[in-house]
Amino acid sequence: MAVCIGFIGKENSPLFLRCINQSQELQFHYIMHTCIDFVEEKIIQSNKSGSDVRELYLGLLYSSEEVKAYGFVTNTKVKIVIIIDSTNSLLRDNEIRAIFRKLHNAYTELVCNPFYTPGDPITSKSFGALVDELLASSS
Repeated sequence: MAVCIGFIGKENSPLFLRCINQSQELQFHYIMHTCIDFVEEKIIQSNKSGSDVRELYLGLLYSSEEVKAYGFVTNTKVKIVIIIDSTNSLLRDNEIRAIFRKLHNAYTELVCNPFYTPGDPITSKSFGALVDELLASSS
C-alpha cells in the first residue's frame, strides 16, 4: 500500500507531500529528499548510456525494512515519489506505473490551470482529493 506521495520541483523544493499517517510525515519528508540523489543519479546514468530519454519511470529508488520508494520524473524535471509499505508484496511494477500515470495526468491538469504558477507549492483541494483517493485505493 502507498503510504506517502510527494512532488518535488525541478529546483528540488517540495511542492506537495501527502501521507496516510500524519505523524510519520517528517520521516517520509526525509526519505523524499534522500530519493532526490537517486533520481539525479539515474538521470545522469540514462544520459550517459544513451537510453531512451522519454522513459519517465525511474523504478525503485530507495528500499529499507519498512518502506520502498519509487520515482518518476516529468519532462519539466518535476519529480514524483511514491513511498510504499515494504510488507505489501501484492503491488506490482505495472500497478505502480499506473499510479504514476494518474499522478502525472493530475499534475498536467494542475499546470494547465491559469491560476497555478509552476514551481509554487501545490495547494489545490481537487488535486489533494485525487491524491487522497489514490492513497486510499492502493491500501
